[in-house]
Amino acid sequence: MPITVPSIDDRRYADLLAEAIARIPVHTPEWTNFNHSDPGITLVELFAFLTESMLYRANLIPERNRSAFLSLLGIPLNPATSARGLVTISNDRGPLQTSTISSGLQVDAGAVPFRTEAGLDVLPVEGRVYYKRPVTLTPDLSDQYQQLYASFLIDGQPGQPPPDLQPYETAVLDGRDPLGVDLVQGTVDGAVWVALLARVRESPDDARAALAGRVLSLGIVPVVTDVAVTLPPGGVDPAAIGGAGSHLEYALPAVVPFGDDPASRVPSYASREAADPVNVLLHPGVVQLTLPPADGLQTWTGLEPLEEGVGGFPPSIDDPALRARVVTWVRILAQGVTQARILWAGINATTVTQRARVLAELLPRGTGWPDQEVTLSHAPVLPGSVRLTVTQPGPGALVQPWQEIPDLLDAGPEVPVPDPTLPPGAPQPPSAPSEVFAVDAEAGTLRFGDGMRGRRPQADAVMRADYDYGVGRAGNLGPAAITTAAELPQYYRVTNPVRTWGGADAESVADGERQVARYLQHRDRLVSAADFDTIARRTPGVELARVDVLPGYDPQLAPSLPGDSPGTVTVMIVPRYDPAAPDAPSPDRFAMDAVCAYLEPRRLVTTELLLRGPAYVPVWVSVGIDVLPGLSIAEVKGRVTAELARVLSPLPLDQQLSTGAALPRPTYPHVDTGWPLRTPVTVVELAAYVTRVDGVHLVNGLLLGAGTDAAVDQVGLTGLQLPRLAAVSVAPGAPLPLDALRGSAAPAGGPPALPVPSFEQEC
Repeated sequence: MPITVPSIDDRRYADLLAEAIARIPVHTPEWTNFNHSDPGITLVELFAFLTESMLYRANLIPERNRSAFLSLLGIPLNPATSARGLVTISNDRGPLQTSTISSGLQVDAGAVPFRTEAGLDVLPVEGRVYYKRPVTLTPDLSDQYQQLYASFLIDGQPGQPPPDLQPYETAVLDGRDPLGVDLVQGTVDGAVWVALLARVRESPDDARAALAGRVLSLGIVPVVTDVAVTLPPGGVDPAAIGGAGSHLEYALPAVVPFGDDPASRVPSYASREAADPVNVLLHPGVVQLTLPPADGLQTWTGLEPLEEGVGGFPPSIDDPALRARVVTWVRILAQGVTQARILWAGINATTVTQRARVLAELLPRGTGWPDQEVTLSHAPVLPGSVRLTVTQPGPGALVQPWQEIPDLLDAGPEVPVPDPTLPPGAPQPPSAPSEVFAVDAEAGTLRFGDGMRGRRPQADAVMRADYDYGVGRAGNLGPAAITTAAELPQYYRVTNPVRTWGGADAESVADGERQVARYLQHRDRLVSAADFDTIARRTPGVELARVDVLPGYDPQLAPSLPGDSPGTVTVMIVPRYDPAAPDAPSPDRFAMDAVCAYLEPRRLVTTELLLRGPAYVPVWVSVGIDVLPGLSIAEVKGRVTAELARVLSPLPLDQQLSTGAALPRPTYPHVDTGWPLRTPVTVVELAAYVTRVDGVHLVNGLLLGAGTDAAVDQVGLTGLQLPRLAAVSVAPGAPLPLDALRGSAAPAGGPPALPVPSFEQEC
């Protein structure tokens, strides 16, 4: 039977009042007036009210004891995590000089502060990013282009046939397209080009002098579609999760004078060594390039009209004024990678973390007692950010920094004690430091030792703390939200070109209490399937709606079932939020890496762990119904649509977004888990759910399809596949055909015309 929390006394005000009045005739028979106007009854009511308040506080004792027991277990709540992002700092109107900005600069998005993680050189130039987007020409235009460029040679070598043309248009990469640009498939040369432009009314030569020898901070934000992560047996370095080195080459033009030899007109580039601490094809990051002297910051001039932008030359810029401002180009070239998709790139970039800084906060004075505890004025505290100084009382006022440690049991004694197990004369091993403290980041509390394990702050000792705290999920902001920096000059401008990410609120007390029983079972080790589920859900900074654990399953060995691959565990995670697809969320690379880094040190060394996201199969449903007489057809259609969306949702019911009118809690078996894996979607089952909807008299027919296939009786799901309701149609009478629902019916006027570029006609 379940263990219930006992109630010390469950009597309420009315019970206490009635019991007291019932005792009056026994103890004071001369008291006969029991009306509310009697002063004695008023006093009885007062004491009944006070007694009820005392009983309420007494009944809280079991819950307080439970909280005390949880504290003794030493299982802290997960603290909030701070959002991260990229910002660019530009010098638009200031002096023509490069300024170095130190790390730790505070930039603000309204009332939400961020701080830069690294310093940078703010170059007094403008950066624009272009790429050569392929276009398709008609045969007539293709022939004309072939004639125009017939004289161009391959690699400048005579005797070679004219090359196959790859027409392109110069496109701007500004981060507005959520799909970004694929360097391998979306460009004609596998590269993006960063144009460094002199500011208006300034010459490129003056800008070159200001850039010579400086460091270009190039921010890159990738679009990651392959989020699968594999942790092989034996363990990996958590710092290496996500890879290192981005397989990108960064080069600047190596301009040489043109000669009579056609080979001299082939552009060449000089590669620059890049400092990229993260793989910018998998994670947003900043690449640092040291620029050459002024004579190495050049671009080609004096090109023929048809020569500009051809072959290895940078993209052609139509605007003459903009073209005249080009100082030099930075070519970012993909080197034989299968996935290189970039959402945004820009100069003068640095990474930021959402944090507010508190300096020299005065804490309560020391008491000299063991196990002292003080609370900071702001919480949650960012782990590792607390710096504590203790000023001992007395003459000299010695100021001593104390060190943060994870566990006070690892602290040394306040007074060095010799080890009695060592023989006389043997050297004593050095003891652990005693000037230490432990931090509960979620609660914002500092704990000190008892003398035997850690020093006690002396009585009247003055303690001051520097620390950072965050705002959790409130730090996840959209593009261009960060706009101010009080420490920058007035002519500087700061902004975030892409949204910030990674902020999450602290774990609630209720959630923490629910994890205690599971924690005592798994002891923070991944052994059983339930351990994987519980620990994955506690990953800081990631809010998961669903975790499916498949022991002995490897999705790469299809067809296979759980148990076919001993030693392998596949964990499929579904995030709670996905702005791109709220009803069918998929984890991005950042969520996968966060879960991966959290699970890596907790798994058994012999376990191969595969982290995957769901593979959604689009499902089209068209249903025809008869509505009960007297009911609104629109309301019943809305209820049917909402019910189908709930049934086929991959999310548990309590985490689904509202999809229509409120419905009573359904009774289907997967209401608390979402659509189960390896369970086919069948016409019979969906029709049964539609029949149960209030107001539906009869289901006339239900059509089910997957992708562009014809109507089927069931859609089979294998491996990590889950259904995604692409569209649903509910109509009175017969169901709408699937082709009409998909919008794939042939238009009446024939195929649409294909627009093509054309030459400008000049006389």
